[in-house]
Amino acid sequence: MDPLVLTQAINVVYGVSTLAAVTLGLAVIFGLLGVLNIAHGEFVMIGAYAAFVAQWAGWPFLAAVPVTLLVCGLLGYVVERILIRPLYRRPFDTLVATWGLSLLLREAAKAIFGRGYHSLTIPVPGTLHFLGTEYPTYRLILIAISLTVVTGLVVWYSRSRTGTWIRAMIGNPELAQAQGISVRKLASATFVTGTCLAGLAGIMVAPLVPIEPYMGLDYVLRAFFVLVVGGLGSVLGLFSGAAVIGGVNSVISAVANATYGYFTMLVLAILVMWLRPRGIVAQR
Repeated sequence: MDPLVLTQAINVVYGVSTLAAVTLGLAVIFGLLGVLNIAHGEFVMIGAYAAFVAQWAGWPFLAAVPVTLLVCGLLGYVVERILIRPLYRRPFDTLVATWGLSLLLREAAKAIFGRGYHSLTIPVPGTLHFLGTEYPTYRLILIAISLTVVTGLVVWYSRSRTGTWIRAMIGNPELAQAQGISVRKLASATFVTGTCLAGLAGIMVAPLVPIEPYMGLDYVLRAFFVLVVGGLGSVLGLFSGAAVIGGVNSVISAVANATYGYFTMLVLAILVMWLRPRGIVAQR
């Protein structure tokens, strides 16, 4: 196979897998709790800034992981307890509330880190001979991590006792509460998990993108496109949406430029909303 074609194929896999990882936190919160967290991108931003702080302080790159889990976990807990909990089953109100939260987090980032761009040194530099072509080692690592995290979460959700409780909470919260399941605690833990997954995704992509206060806008839009195209409520929907959005964006950006790639994603999302409002993998 032509090395250029093979490289582009791996780029598509990279785009799809990382987009699935970035979308996973939003899919957990939106798919399980019905809360469209517009501040999802800002939690990705928090993870990216945690990686920047770790490098600036001279810490190992992986030191950003506990920092991100602590910050995103605490912030997610407070947000769910104070902002989201009174608004469950009111989708528009949660959308407006999290939109305000996203503005607040962006302004906080500007106040702390300034408006400028920051960049990181890639923690695993160099290339690796892979399938007959040279490809950046760090990107290959991200592909492996993304697929492992998504698969691991799916297996845990489908087979664990907590996953069973979550499914019961989604299906009938009143009956789940009557059966002794603490619906409030479970909903809070689910929301916190989603925010932490967003932060971890931010760490992963931080060395490859400019870090700045508005970076979250792009990620929340892409994640929303994935959920719209793929459909909510299933892993197949997540992967199908990520495959369509990430694959098309990678190919069009390589053939033309990033602007055309983004425009194509938008057109696809609009077409799917028009033709299949429930997504490619509709849940009945």
